[in-house]
Amino acid sequence: MQKIGRGAIRFNRPPRVRAWASVAGKKESEGPFGQYFSKIETDEYVGEDNWERAESRLQSEAIELCLESCCLTEDVVDAATGGDLLNQCVATSFAVKDFGIPFLGVYGACSTMAESLITAAALLDGGYGEYILASAGSHFCSAEKQFRTPLEYGSQRPPSAQWTVTGAGAVLLGLQGRVGVTAATIGTITDMGQTDANHMGGAMAPAFADTLAAHLSYNAAKPSDYDAIFSGDLGVIGMELARELLRRDGVNLGANYYDCGEMIFDREKQDVHAGGSGCGCAATMLCAHILPKLDSGEWKRVLFTATGALLSPTTVLQGESIPCIAHTVELAHME
Repeated sequence: MQKIGRGAIRFNRPPRVRAWASVAGKKESEGPFGQYFSKIETDEYVGEDNWERAESRLQSEAIELCLESCCLTEDVVDAATGGDLLNQCVATSFAVKDFGIPFLGVYGACSTMAESLITAAALLDGGYGEYILASAGSHFCSAEKQFRTPLEYGSQRPPSAQWTVTGAGAVLLGLQGRVGVTAATIGTITDMGQTDANHMGGAMAPAFADTLAAHLSYNAAKPSDYDAIFSGDLGVIGMELARELLRRDGVNLGANYYDCGEMIFDREKQDVHAGGSGCGCAATMLCAHILPKLDSGEWKRVLFTATGALLSPTTVLQGESIPCIAHTVELAHME
């Protein structure tokens, strides 16, 4: 059986990463990983007439580059799965529609890249296709406009706030490749009563700790068994909280623990407060940093746990708390 626990999967025939690509915005290109993104868009509108269309274009470009990198065309892709932060995931829907690929839209907020990968890997391992595409993306301007306040308002951001990444990532899974999706743990929603939409790291840290601890337990593993462990976008505040929560449960995260949101920007030189966030944060870092190191063999085993705050403008205005989720994907270099 491939079920190893509640929501936990170990793939007997690990789906392989055939190709990947990332597209990032100007601010992201000025961070420590700017040279590693597949493409940089310096225009925040990406040639479109509004931010929402720009967000969709980012995913279109990531998908195009992903397929081009392995010399494949969209007609060989059996299905695509992906999502974003806009209402009803319309950025992804509009991005995928022109490719004519059968599509499953998913929503996990900033955890969407991990959710997309798990869905794609399960479809491929189940024999439902030879090539399955997974993608996710976000845009700073459209996210601020939808979830918080219009940029024109000029509101002050508290120190706990994070900067939504403008970017997208796409990963093509197939039957060949040097990186395999070996296991996954689907997270359980946690809700600690946090209501501050400007403190996402604190809200999501318990979800990360819960899912990571479950994955380690189901796989009889410890943090030191992995070359690197990544959370999606907890930022500096959420990272420390996650360390403390896991420490209380007897899980000590060492120097091999990183956070995509903490890494993607230079916090000393760029005004991003607690770090990066958004679907594009984990997606771009996965494609620009994690997968290349696994593909080269520099890393052998990695845990990628993207985190998401499942709020909406409606729930925020109604004063609801912020339910959160995290999904873990285990990736390995395959000989």
